[in-house]
Amino acid sequence: MKNLLLIFSSFVFITSCSVDPEIKPIIGEDDVKEIVPPGWPAPVYTYSANTLTADGFTLGRTLFYDPILSADNTISCGSCHQQFAAFAHSGHDVSHGINGLLGNRNAPVLQNLNWNPTFMHDGGILNIEVMPLAPITNPVEMNETMTNVVAKLSSSGKYKQLFTKAFGSDLVNSQRIFRAIAQFMGTMYSYNSKYDLVKSGKESFTAQEQSGYNLFVQKCASCHTEPLFTDYQYRNNGLSINVVYNDSGRAHITGAAADRYKFKTPSLRNIEKSEPYMHDGRFTSLNQCLEHYNSGIVASPTLETQLVGGIPLTPQNKADLIAFLKTLTDTKYLTDSRFSDNNF
Repeated sequence: MKNLLLIFSSFVFITSCSVDPEIKPIIGEDDVKEIVPPGWPAPVYTYSANTLTADGFTLGRTLFYDPILSADNTISCGSCHQQFAAFAHSGHDVSHGINGLLGNRNAPVLQNLNWNPTFMHDGGILNIEVMPLAPITNPVEMNETMTNVVAKLSSSGKYKQLFTKAFGSDLVNSQRIFRAIAQFMGTMYSYNSKYDLVKSGKESFTAQEQSGYNLFVQKCASCHTEPLFTDYQYRNNGLSINVVYNDSGRAHITGAAADRYKFKTPSLRNIEKSEPYMHDGRFTSLNQCLEHYNSGIVASPTLETQLVGGIPLTPQNKADLIAFLKTLTDTKYLTDSRFSDNNF
């Protein structure tokens, strides 16, 4: 009997130790650096007043993926910003918030945010450090208050440790929350696409990609300016008015009739992976987007002058442009484990 118990005990010991515990990746100081790729303009936001550290980044990353920021603890930033989709919301024309509520805009991609002078489709947020406040407090997104967020984080032993590591004490306040998230989101740099390798002389475009690039320079680059592929301006690109949302765009912020139906020019980086497209997610393919510019422009008083009459594109033009746009896909960024859910 003793031998049987000994064998059983040994079996339990061996089997309990046979499965290794999950090893979470550790972010080191060398993994978190402020970067300005060669040939890029100076960023709008720097970390001069928000010292960038591995611990600050880790705290921001944890907050980004934690549904504790929402009123019912079900929705995180990462719920609507998925890495494989360039941190847009794959397959959703508009995003779902708590209780299945719907907003009226497509979740924008998150990349190279330190160059953004403003945020959101209408530019209603002016600084990356306060950008999370909008979704956290929006009644159809997270529907929470910062008072409650601070209280929940302050009562968490895990977060007390994370805040102490990041800031030297376990004090939780809005500024520390937003600065940590800015350290995470601001270092989401995407600059390793085939386009970038071509520009650095390490690769070459195919004949079709080169044709698409030439067309892009002729027909698209005045708004989608290289190397960030946006000029951060607000434009009416000739979409018909969505009668469900009747979204006035930039005019929602300025109140100016001249800004009606204008939305910020989105970056085209990683556009192959970030469908659906436009501020209301009405298009599900790049071909649909290009056909809009070819034949779907709707005239209105605030229509971008360059788009009057549309942009004529043959089927071959569209195929070539799409081939080029796919060179803007940064697989390294889309799979970088530093930006994935750390499952705290």
